[in-house]
Amino acid sequence: MRAEISFGKSLIGILLVGLAAASCTTTSKPAATAANTKTKQGQAAKVTFNYTAKDRECLQRAMYFESQHSDEDGYMAVGTVVMNRLTSGAYPPSICGVVAQKRQFAPGVMTREVKPQAETELASAADAILIKGARHPAVKDAMFFHTNGLKFPYDNMHYVTVAGGNAFYEKRDSNGMLQTPPPLPSYEVAMNYVPGESMLPPQFEALIPSEVPVPLPAPDPMATASTGQMRITAPVTTPETLPVRSVEPEPGMPIAIPTPRPAYDSVMLRESLPANGG
Repeated sequence: MRAEISFGKSLIGILLVGLAAASCTTTSKPAATAANTKTKQGQAAKVTFNYTAKDRECLQRAMYFESQHSDEDGYMAVGTVVMNRLTSGAYPPSICGVVAQKRQFAPGVMTREVKPQAETELASAADAILIKGARHPAVKDAMFFHTNGLKFPYDNMHYVTVAGGNAFYEKRDSNGMLQTPPPLPSYEVAMNYVPGESMLPPQFEALIPSEVPVPLPAPDPMATASTGQMRITAPVTTPETLPVRSVEPEPGMPIAIPTPRPAYDSVMLRESLPANGG
Protein backbone atom coordinates (compact mmCIF):
# COMPACT_ATOMS: atom_id res chain seq x y z
CA MET A 1 0.00 0.00 0.00
CA ARG A 2 2.76 2.39 0.93
CA ALA A 3 4.49 1.53 -2.34
CA GLU A 4 1.33 2.37 -4.29
CA ILE A 5 0.89 5.66 -2.45
CA SER A 6 4.53 6.57 -3.04
CA PHE A 7 4.23 5.71 -6.72
CA GLY A 8 1.11 7.83 -7.01
CA LYS A 9 2.83 10.83 -5.41
CA SER A 10 5.81 10.42 -7.73
CA LEU A 11 3.52 10.35 -10.78
CA ILE A 12 1.67 13.47 -9.66
CA GLY A 13 5.00 15.20 -9.08
CA ILE A 14 6.19 14.39 -12.58
CA LEU A 15 2.98 15.76 -14.07
CA LEU A 16 3.24 19.01 -12.08
CA VAL A 17 6.85 19.53 -13.15
CA GLY A 18 5.90 18.98 -16.80
CA LEU A 19 3.09 21.50 -16.60
CA ALA A 20 5.36 24.06 -14.97
CA ALA A 21 7.97 23.62 -17.68
CA ALA A 22 5.37 23.99 -20.37
CA SER A 23 4.09 27.20 -18.84
CA CYS A 24 7.60 28.65 -18.73
CA THR A 25 8.25 28.05 -22.44
CA THR A 26 4.90 29.25 -23.73
CA THR A 27 4.95 32.85 -25.06
CA SER A 28 1.99 35.05 -25.80
CA LYS A 29 1.15 35.66 -29.46
CA PRO A 30 1.98 39.14 -30.78
CA ALA A 31 -0.89 41.46 -31.41
CA ALA A 32 -2.27 41.43 -34.93
CA THR A 33 -0.47 43.91 -37.17
CA ALA A 34 -2.29 46.72 -38.87
CA ALA A 35 -0.87 45.80 -42.27
CA ASN A 36 -4.23 44.66 -43.50
CA THR A 37 -5.91 47.80 -42.27
CA LYS A 38 -3.74 50.23 -44.19
CA THR A 39 -5.51 52.11 -46.94
CA LYS A 40 -3.94 53.18 -50.16
CA GLN A 41 -3.12 56.81 -50.41
CA GLY A 42 -5.37 58.58 -52.83
CA GLN A 43 -3.82 59.93 -56.00
CA ALA A 44 -3.35 63.68 -56.19
CA ALA A 45 -6.06 65.51 -58.10
CA LYS A 46 -5.15 66.44 -61.64
CA VAL A 47 -5.04 70.01 -62.88
CA THR A 48 -8.02 70.39 -65.22
CA PHE A 49 -8.05 72.49 -68.38
CA ASN A 50 -11.24 73.00 -70.39
CA TYR A 51 -11.11 73.00 -74.19
CA THR A 52 -13.64 73.45 -76.98
CA ALA A 53 -13.89 72.34 -80.60
CA LYS A 54 -12.26 75.61 -81.60
CA ASP A 55 -9.37 74.99 -79.21
CA ARG A 56 -8.91 71.61 -80.88
CA GLU A 57 -8.80 73.38 -84.25
CA CYS A 58 -6.21 75.84 -82.93
CA LEU A 59 -4.04 72.92 -81.82
CA GLN A 60 -4.33 71.29 -85.25
CA ARG A 61 -3.45 74.55 -86.99
CA ALA A 62 -0.31 74.98 -84.91
CA MET A 63 0.75 71.40 -85.58
CA TYR A 64 0.09 71.69 -89.31
CA PHE A 65 1.70 75.01 -90.16
CA GLU A 66 4.58 74.92 -87.67
CA SER A 67 5.68 71.41 -88.66
CA GLN A 68 5.82 72.39 -92.34
CA HIS A 69 2.93 70.02 -93.20
CA SER A 70 5.21 67.12 -92.30
CA ASP A 71 3.94 63.97 -90.59
CA GLU A 72 2.51 62.72 -87.29
CA ASP A 73 5.91 62.85 -85.59
CA GLY A 74 6.24 66.53 -86.47
CA TYR A 75 2.64 67.20 -85.48
CA MET A 76 3.09 65.60 -82.06
CA ALA A 77 6.30 67.56 -81.43
CA VAL A 78 4.65 70.93 -82.07
CA GLY A 79 1.52 69.86 -80.19
CA THR A 80 3.66 68.99 -77.18
CA VAL A 81 5.14 72.50 -77.19
CA VAL A 82 1.61 73.95 -77.19
CA MET A 83 0.62 71.76 -74.23
CA ASN A 84 3.87 72.55 -72.40
CA ARG A 85 3.09 76.25 -72.69
CA LEU A 86 -0.54 75.74 -71.65
CA THR A 87 0.43 73.91 -68.45
CA SER A 88 3.49 75.96 -67.53
CA GLY A 89 1.56 78.83 -65.96
CA ALA A 90 3.57 81.44 -67.90
CA TYR A 91 1.33 81.58 -70.98
CA PRO A 92 -2.39 82.06 -71.74
CA PRO A 93 -4.66 79.50 -70.02
CA SER A 94 -6.34 78.17 -73.18
CA ILE A 95 -5.06 76.40 -76.29
CA CYS A 96 -6.32 79.09 -78.68
CA GLY A 97 -4.83 81.72 -76.38
CA VAL A 98 -1.42 80.01 -76.58
CA VAL A 99 -1.51 79.51 -80.36
CA ALA A 100 -2.85 82.99 -81.16
CA GLN A 101 -0.57 84.83 -78.74
CA LYS A 102 1.17 87.69 -80.50
CA ARG A 103 4.74 87.23 -81.69
CA GLN A 104 4.92 83.59 -80.67
CA PHE A 105 3.83 81.28 -83.48
CA ALA A 106 4.18 81.83 -87.21
CA PRO A 107 2.15 84.61 -88.86
CA GLY A 108 -0.98 83.26 -90.49
CA VAL A 109 -1.24 80.17 -88.30
CA MET A 110 -4.85 81.12 -87.50
CA THR A 111 -5.91 82.17 -91.00
CA ARG A 112 -4.28 80.06 -93.68
CA GLU A 113 -5.96 77.08 -95.31
CA VAL A 114 -5.38 73.55 -94.03
CA LYS A 115 -5.29 71.05 -96.89
CA PRO A 116 -8.13 68.51 -96.62
CA GLN A 117 -5.80 65.55 -97.14
CA ALA A 118 -4.02 66.34 -93.86
CA GLU A 119 -7.14 66.53 -91.71
CA THR A 120 -7.35 62.83 -90.84
CA GLU A 121 -3.78 62.62 -89.53
CA LEU A 122 -4.14 65.99 -87.76
CA ALA A 123 -7.32 64.85 -86.03
CA SER A 124 -5.60 61.65 -84.88
CA ALA A 125 -2.67 63.59 -83.43
CA ALA A 126 -4.93 66.13 -81.71
CA ASP A 127 -7.08 63.41 -80.14
CA ALA A 128 -3.99 61.57 -78.93
CA ILE A 129 -2.85 64.73 -77.12
CA LEU A 130 -6.21 65.90 -75.76
CA ILE A 131 -7.96 62.60 -75.01
CA LYS A 132 -5.13 60.13 -74.36
CA GLY A 133 -2.66 62.60 -72.85
CA ALA A 134 0.04 61.65 -75.36
CA ARG A 135 3.18 63.73 -75.78
CA HIS A 136 6.25 63.53 -78.02
CA PRO A 137 8.71 61.88 -75.59
CA ALA A 138 11.81 63.53 -77.05
CA VAL A 139 10.44 67.08 -76.73
CA LYS A 140 10.52 66.85 -72.92
CA ASP A 141 10.04 70.33 -71.35
CA ALA A 142 10.81 72.29 -74.54
CA MET A 143 8.65 75.34 -75.23
CA PHE A 144 10.65 76.70 -78.17
CA PHE A 145 11.73 75.58 -81.64
CA HIS A 146 13.03 76.94 -84.93
CA THR A 147 13.64 75.63 -88.41
CA ASN A 148 16.29 72.93 -88.27
CA GLY A 149 19.66 74.02 -89.60
CA LEU A 150 19.54 77.60 -88.37
CA LYS A 151 22.25 78.69 -85.94
CA PHE A 152 21.99 81.26 -83.15
CA PRO A 153 24.65 82.66 -80.79
CA TYR A 154 22.73 82.20 -77.53
CA ASP A 155 24.15 79.83 -74.92
CA ASN A 156 20.87 79.07 -73.15
CA MET A 157 19.35 77.05 -76.02
CA HIS A 158 19.44 73.45 -74.83
CA TYR A 159 18.42 71.29 -77.84
CA VAL A 160 16.47 68.10 -77.17
CA THR A 161 15.31 66.76 -80.55
CA VAL A 162 14.57 67.41 -84.23
CA ALA A 163 11.15 66.57 -85.68
CA GLY A 164 9.05 67.77 -88.60
CA GLY A 165 11.85 69.99 -89.88
CA ASN A 166 12.20 71.83 -86.55
CA ALA A 167 14.84 71.83 -83.82
CA PHE A 168 13.26 71.90 -80.35
CA TYR A 169 15.01 73.36 -77.33
CA GLU A 170 14.64 74.27 -73.68
CA LYS A 171 15.96 77.51 -72.23
CA ARG A 172 18.41 76.64 -69.45
CA ASP A 173 20.86 78.74 -67.48
CA SER A 174 24.55 78.01 -66.92
CA ASN A 175 23.64 75.63 -64.10
CA GLY A 176 21.33 73.62 -66.31
CA MET A 177 18.14 74.93 -64.66
CA LEU A 178 15.07 75.78 -66.73
CA GLN A 179 14.60 79.52 -67.20
CA THR A 180 10.84 79.11 -67.63
CA PRO A 181 8.34 77.52 -65.24
CA PRO A 182 8.35 73.79 -66.08
CA PRO A 183 5.22 72.33 -67.68
CA LEU A 184 3.08 69.80 -65.89
CA PRO A 185 3.71 66.17 -66.87
CA SER A 186 0.83 64.72 -68.88
CA TYR A 187 -0.25 62.39 -66.07
CA GLU A 188 -1.01 65.43 -63.90
CA VAL A 189 -3.19 67.06 -66.57
CA ALA A 190 -6.87 66.41 -67.27
CA MET A 191 -8.38 67.86 -70.45
CA ASN A 192 -12.12 68.44 -70.19
CA TYR A 193 -14.11 68.94 -73.40
CA VAL A 194 -16.70 71.72 -73.20
CA PRO A 195 -19.10 71.98 -76.16
CA GLY A 196 -20.20 75.39 -77.25
CA GLU A 197 -18.47 78.75 -77.15
CA SER A 198 -14.76 79.14 -77.83
CA MET A 199 -12.39 80.07 -75.04
CA LEU A 200 -10.40 82.25 -77.45
CA PRO A 201 -10.06 85.79 -76.09
CA PRO A 202 -12.17 88.41 -77.92
CA GLN A 203 -9.23 90.20 -79.51
CA PHE A 204 -8.34 87.06 -81.46
CA GLU A 205 -11.78 86.16 -82.83
CA ALA A 206 -11.05 88.05 -86.05
CA LEU A 207 -8.17 85.65 -86.67
CA ILE A 208 -10.45 82.65 -87.10
CA PRO A 209 -10.61 81.74 -90.82
CA SER A 210 -13.45 83.32 -92.75
CA GLU A 211 -14.54 83.61 -96.36
CA VAL A 212 -12.85 86.99 -96.59
CA PRO A 213 -9.04 86.65 -96.98
CA VAL A 214 -7.13 88.21 -94.13
CA PRO A 215 -3.76 89.81 -94.99
CA LEU A 216 -0.83 88.18 -93.24
CA PRO A 217 1.23 90.37 -90.89
CA ALA A 218 4.92 90.85 -91.54
CA PRO A 219 7.32 88.62 -89.55
CA ASP A 220 8.32 90.06 -86.21
CA PRO A 221 12.04 90.05 -85.35
CA MET A 222 11.47 88.96 -81.75
CA ALA A 223 12.20 85.38 -80.72
CA THR A 224 9.13 83.15 -80.62
CA ALA A 225 8.16 79.55 -80.07
CA SER A 226 8.81 79.08 -83.77
CA THR A 227 11.43 81.38 -85.22
CA GLY A 228 11.05 79.79 -88.67
CA GLN A 229 12.91 81.92 -91.15
CA MET A 230 12.64 85.02 -88.97
CA ARG A 231 15.72 86.75 -87.64
CA ILE A 232 16.17 86.64 -83.85
CA THR A 233 17.43 89.80 -82.18
CA ALA A 234 16.22 89.35 -78.61
CA PRO A 235 14.54 86.73 -76.43
CA VAL A 236 10.89 86.84 -75.48
CA THR A 237 10.73 88.19 -71.97
CA THR A 238 7.16 89.34 -71.37
CA PRO A 239 4.41 87.02 -72.67
CA GLU A 240 0.98 88.54 -72.37
CA THR A 241 -1.42 86.90 -69.98
CA LEU A 242 -4.70 86.74 -71.80
CA PRO A 243 -8.18 86.48 -70.17
CA VAL A 244 -10.42 83.52 -70.83
CA ARG A 245 -13.98 84.03 -71.98
CA SER A 246 -16.65 82.46 -69.87
CA VAL A 247 -18.05 79.21 -71.23
CA GLU A 248 -21.80 78.64 -71.26
CA PRO A 249 -22.32 74.89 -71.66
CA GLU A 250 -25.51 73.33 -72.93
CA PRO A 251 -28.23 72.80 -70.28
CA GLY A 252 -27.56 69.75 -68.17
CA MET A 253 -24.01 69.36 -69.49
CA PRO A 254 -21.61 68.83 -66.55
CA ILE A 255 -18.26 70.55 -66.83
CA ALA A 256 -15.14 70.41 -64.73
CA ILE A 257 -13.98 73.56 -63.01
CA PRO A 258 -10.39 74.26 -64.11
CA THR A 259 -7.94 73.74 -61.27
CA PRO A 260 -5.31 76.49 -61.46
CA ARG A 261 -1.69 75.57 -61.17
CA PRO A 262 -0.03 76.89 -57.97
CA ALA A 263 1.48 80.34 -58.37
CA TYR A 264 5.18 80.52 -59.05
CA ASP A 265 7.71 82.62 -57.28
CA SER A 266 8.28 85.84 -59.17
CA VAL A 267 11.87 84.79 -59.83
CA MET A 268 10.59 81.99 -62.04
CA LEU A 269 8.33 84.14 -64.18
CA ARG A 270 9.36 85.14 -67.67
CA GLU A 271 9.32 88.83 -66.83
CA SER A 272 12.48 88.25 -64.81
CA LEU A 273 14.34 86.15 -67.35
CA PRO A 274 17.77 87.38 -68.39
CA ALA A 275 17.91 88.74 -71.91
CA ASN A 276 20.60 86.40 -73.20
CA GLY A 277 18.83 83.73 -75.18
CA GLY A 278 16.92 82.79 -78.25
